[in-house]
Amino acid sequence: MSKCFVDTNLFIRYLTNDEPELADRVEKLLDQAGAGELQLITTELVIAETVWVLESSYKLKNREVAPLVRGILATPGLEVVNADMISRALMLYELQNIDFVDASITVFMEKQGIADIYSYDKKHLARVTGINRREP
Repeated sequence: MSKCFVDTNLFIRYLTNDEPELADRVEKLLDQAGAGELQLITTELVIAETVWVLESSYKLKNREVAPLVRGILATPGLEVVNADMISRALMLYELQNIDFVDASITVFMEKQGIADIYSYDKKHLARVTGINRREP
């Protein structure tokens, strides 16, 4: 079975249906993967870009974006690298109202046993318990 990478723009077309013909083509691709005809794979960078595009270009809020990304994670035939970390980051992103990338950094730090971060970001990182923000 062939393995193919899925880029951000496919997820955006599918989730927004802003170009119905392209969205339909993505749906067919996902159906093929779900039927086991091919294996799709993507990474946390694509997910982060998807979140950013949905927020910046489509003006969606985190409470609207998180369920869409959870749908991506649950797609049969699609492997999302580090899906467990993305899922945890989504929870922080949604419940603590922090940027998705900051949430992802926080999850990475937790997984690595790192408690201290050097950052000038006072707004988002201050909302996360267990993280000590420092400035150089």
